[in-house]
Amino acid sequence: MSGKPLLVTCGLPYTNGPCHIGHLRTYVPADFYVRYMRRSGEEVVFVCGSDNHGTPIVISAEQEGSTPRALSERYHQHFYDTFRRMEVIFDRFGMTDDPMNHETTRSIVQRLIENGYVYAKTVSQSYCPKCKRFLPDRYVEGTCPHCGAVARGDECDQGCGQHLEPGEIKDAVCKICGTKAEYREQEHYFFRLSAFRDFLLDYLPNLRGTATARNYALGWVKELLHDWCITRTLDWGVKFPGRDDLVVYVWVDAPIGYISFTKEWAETAGADWKNYWCGDDTRVTHFIGGDIIYHHCIFWPALLKGAGYGLPYAVVASGMVTIEGKKFSKSRGNVVWANDDYLDRGLPADYLRYYLLSYTSHTKELDFSWKVYAERVNSEIVGTLGNFIYRTMYFAGKEFSGVPDLAPRPVVIDEIARSLSVVDALMQDYDFKNAVDAMMALASFGNSYIQSNAPWKLIKEDRGAAEQAIADCLQIVKALILIFQPLMPDAMQRAWTMLGYDDDVADHPIAEATEPMKAHTLPEPAPLFAKIDEAQVRDFETVLAARVERAKENSEKKSPVVSIEEFENLDIRVAKVVSAEPIKGSKKLYKLIVDLGGEKRQVVSGIAGFYAPDELVGKDVALIANLAPAKIFGVESRGMILAAGDEASLLVPLRPVRPGTKVR
Repeated sequence: MSGKPLLVTCGLPYTNGPCHIGHLRTYVPADFYVRYMRRSGEEVVFVCGSDNHGTPIVISAEQEGSTPRALSERYHQHFYDTFRRMEVIFDRFGMTDDPMNHETTRSIVQRLIENGYVYAKTVSQSYCPKCKRFLPDRYVEGTCPHCGAVARGDECDQGCGQHLEPGEIKDAVCKICGTKAEYREQEHYFFRLSAFRDFLLDYLPNLRGTATARNYALGWVKELLHDWCITRTLDWGVKFPGRDDLVVYVWVDAPIGYISFTKEWAETAGADWKNYWCGDDTRVTHFIGGDIIYHHCIFWPALLKGAGYGLPYAVVASGMVTIEGKKFSKSRGNVVWANDDYLDRGLPADYLRYYLLSYTSHTKELDFSWKVYAERVNSEIVGTLGNFIYRTMYFAGKEFSGVPDLAPRPVVIDEIARSLSVVDALMQDYDFKNAVDAMMALASFGNSYIQSNAPWKLIKEDRGAAEQAIADCLQIVKALILIFQPLMPDAMQRAWTMLGYDDDVADHPIAEATEPMKAHTLPEPAPLFAKIDEAQVRDFETVLAARVERAKENSEKKSPVVSIEEFENLDIRVAKVVSAEPIKGSKKLYKLIVDLGGEKRQVVSGIAGFYAPDELVGKDVALIANLAPAKIFGVESRGMILAAGDEASLLVPLRPVRPGTKVR
């Protein structure tokens, strides 16, 4: 323990849609870590809240005939209730639209202005003449100026992933009415992010948490830092100091929410919020999704530094989530909802918490599969952990009326102590998957121990030896309950009661796992866990498949009808790939040279995430040959390679075809 208070936060859920399993990938590990650190003797405060500002909420509210505040309040309550059902318990779960965050945001922005880190600049911004308003962020869609992909106003979400400033997007169209946008000048305010490059290069190598977060951020900082526009033309949001026509960009007031929620907690707890946010020795630890590393490791530390606050101590970034091996997509129906698909079906939160933490490394992609979920529950939770706890308690109660008056053997205490040490080292390093594996290894040790000692046989020959074996196993049971409680709070409280205690197991430090128990009677035990049967799995899979099919049908209904003449305008030809190489600065793009018969073409294609260069060379592909030339990431592209589906399956001829042959 460091002696300094620890503040843990989670990335804020956005209040324009319900909670899904992708959200829980971040919140469950954070809760696990907080519970563990408290049980290890740390002073921990756990805060979060809902993110209520930005254009998506305004658009959603307009579409349903509501107000942004009403929409935010509804989904705020939804997330609060869902988190509690998942046993994710915050000390404070606030709203970024509440007065405290408005006040704190304006105060911090004013300090940045006074410190010379904010300046005004006139920019050319998209404006819809029909709707008669400027089009910030997701009110506008167009072409990314960096890679040429279809993009929304604040981010190239379908191409290179670059953040886009107001006015940068090309060929802008209003998302609300479809009208081609005009470009009009307007004054906005910018944060001098470029001034913090040297600071970030010094700060980031020492940032604790996951290496993925550090390395990703360092890569961006070493390339180039652009100043950030921190105002938007909206009515909904925190007003920029001195301006009634501009609000602060959501990525300013959302992270400031962490400070505001700490202040709100401190007011009720009688604590000083400055102990957590001011000074050089603060221990703020952020748990976030991997898609918002840039904001938390670059923009947020620079903003805090510029305003004179303490800096984040650690950033723990999770990997993305896939569903049954396919890309997570709400629009395609490839999603598992926390309530409708899981909690409302009566499935235990503890099971899902275990799966999310044990399936793979926290930084890697996590695939949710109902079949694998059931296998893990049945073999590990039920078969290994639950089986050992129940059989030990059952035999102890049946043969000895409870806990024997015997100290456990040193070999058992040593094994428990060794397991605790391994788990602690892994938890301190944010390696949750291996920490859970080490916990389950202790349960496996218990099963092997009771099996090799076979007290049900031993009692017939040597009752004292059988009693000693059961005393040893009960000590392991106690240790398992104490160490598993942060992971499966509900089940371990029930197990603690079955072990004969009437208080809260969370009030006991994990270190008590090696303290021998005093003799006492045990209540009649019951199995802690129930298996997931095959019929349930089939039912879950059917629901998911039906949702995907409905989304597919809806998508096909929306596809526009084209005439044969319009189709014939496309010059689609077979091309042979001659060479393929990555484009510097992009993880998605390759520069391809293709042979069209009598001509070689250079084409940029976003398939780098699915094929190695040597898999492409020599392959025949379908190419739109009469596409207007475009510069993508600074590289000229004269055509488009055709591919299908989320896995970018290339369209290739079944038989050999001469390069340049037209597709009819």
